Amino acid sequence: MDNREAVYAVSRMQEYIDGHINEMITLRQLADAAGYSPWHSARIFKELTGKTPFDYIRMLRLSKAALRLRDGRPKVIDVALDFVFNTPEGFTRAFSREFGISPRKYSAETPPIQLFIPSKILDYHRFLWERERKMSEKKEKKTVFVQVVERPARKLLLKRGVRAEDYFEYCEEVGCDVWAMLTSVKEALYEPIGMWLPKHLIPEGTSKYVQGVELPLDYSNKVPEGYELIELPPCKMMVFQGEPYDDEDFAAEIEGLWETIEKFDPTLYGFERAPEDAPRFQLMPMGYRGYIEAIPVREIANK
Repeated sequence: MDNREAVYAVSRMQEYIDGHINEMITLRQLADAAGYSPWHSARIFKELTGKTPFDYIRMLRLSKAALRLRDGRPKVIDVALDFVFNTPEGFTRAFSREFGISPRKYSAETPPIQLFIPSKILDYHRFLWERERKMSEKKEKKTVFVQVVERPARKLLLKRGVRAEDYFEYCEEVGCDVWAMLTSVKEALYEPIGMWLPKHLIPEGTSKYVQGVELPLDYSNKVPEGYELIELPPCKMMVFQGEPYDDEDFAAEIEGLWETIEKFDPTLYGFERAPEDAPRFQLMPMGYRGYIEAIPVREIANK
């Protein structure tokens, strides 16, 4: 089996798990989805995701249960049964081992916790395959929507790397699970973001690229170990949003939007680039909404 066949097989297992997460799932069912023997399916799943199928399923169920507890006040027994735990006691033990806090206490306090939000194996490898493919055809011109938005004074919960200047370098240094921790923060003003920090926000020996989530100034909940809480002043951000695209094409969409941002002249609309005013940021690429990135700008004073 070559690498692509394995990637597609594991992707089919991931899709099966997502569609049946509230039901009992057997290795035989996953093997049927993959199209290979149970032994071989389990082996390639572990090779490509780093987890056995049942560790993956358990962690995913517990993370989905945590989000249910975070966003409402359901009974622990109802959440346990919804996510295929036989008893509330068993669910409580599993939840406490995974997150270091009981489900009842988590529901009451909702501190940031390290969720398990697995990446889609097919999306990741499609990106790698896209990078390897030489594209000779002329790039199609696409529409980019641009608007200026105001960000209020706020706090930023972030985790720094060491030398990273982009997402992939950051994942190699820090790991790819930071996003899951940030997603758990109930008080978030907006969705988590990847950021290129201005120089004055980069302490010596830390990375330009970080991941974080913006919070209200009165945020006082727990700061997870290894994370940092800083304050950001009000600012204006010029947001660039590309057209919707097929998810497997996200690498080309990011590159295309970067070219647009580089060439764009904000002075035509009364603004100038202000790279030290705030972090430049990117949202998670999602094909249905187009790739989104924002740069800090400042209104040009009338002379």
